[in-house]
Amino acid sequence: MSKLGVTPSQTVGPYFAIGLTWDDGPDVVPQGTDGAFWIRGRVIDGNGDPVPDAVVETWQADSGGRFAHPDDPRGAVDRGDFRGLGRCGTDKEGRFGIHTVKPGRVPGQNGTLQAPHIDVTVMARGMLARLVTRIYFPEEEAANAEDPVLSSLPATAASETLMAVKSDDGYSFDIHLQGENETVFFSI
Repeated sequence: MSKLGVTPSQTVGPYFAIGLTWDDGPDVVPQGTDGAFWIRGRVIDGNGDPVPDAVVETWQADSGGRFAHPDDPRGAVDRGDFRGLGRCGTDKEGRFGIHTVKPGRVPGQNGTLQAPHIDVTVMARGMLARLVTRIYFPEEEAANAEDPVLSSLPATAASETLMAVKSDDGYSFDIHLQGENETVFFSI
């Protein structure tokens, strides 16, 4: 009877060189766009350590609340200076940056409006499925109070994990994958 060898371990992505990088990367809008700013942050694991090989991807409406996609029920934005999509790999300190503009309000269910927000996907080693969260803006108090997603969360420290913090060149937004300050993630 022969002895079988150990099954080799499987590698979990992301694989940056296979479709996850491209020239425009973190630029949702071109450099120099009026009203553009940076959202900078870190991806942090459950031990409080930086995640040096994550990918942070954002998807958002333009400042008028329209998407650069044909599935927008009001019609796609047809502007060469707005992509709606940003993607940035983290560096060795877990840092990322997305260059963008503040999105406008978009329609929600039953005629409601959602507060200005940016949808965020996080992919990293050891994760078999992506994590999805949102970035909201603190100065949008009235819109945030009406937002169906934010209002579905208890007013606790957890809901604060979705709020960006004003910074010198835009906003700061750290993503905690686990632990005491774990970011709220959505099941979609």
